[in-house]
Amino acid sequence: MEENCIFCKIVNKEIPVKMIYENDNFVAFPDVAPQIKGHCLIVSKKHFVNSLDIPATLGNELIGAIKSIFELKVKEDKSIEGFNIVQNNFPVAGQIVMHAHWHFLPRRKDDGKHLRLE
Repeated sequence: MEENCIFCKIVNKEIPVKMIYENDNFVAFPDVAPQIKGHCLIVSKKHFVNSLDIPATLGNELIGAIKSIFELKVKEDKSIEGFNIVQNNFPVAGQIVMHAHWHFLPRRKDDGKHLRLE
């Protein structure tokens, strides 16, 4: 745990949030500034700065978390037809909180968001 890391404080329940998912190594909770309805964050329980610090052995558990979160989101909102996973590494790429996390963005037809890499 990093003393001043907001995500470490959330994982350790020092800052209350509504957890929507939890497994041995990851938690998910709503983003404080959602970019789209249902936007949530998947956060590693251990403090890793970015994806380069995370052991490859956690990859399967992360993918399992993503699948479970999609299933939970679809159960609560049948209009969800897909999702984006966005992860920023290092400040130049847009990482603001220096604790590994992924943005889970539920997508609906004609939701007005355009995340296209060309």
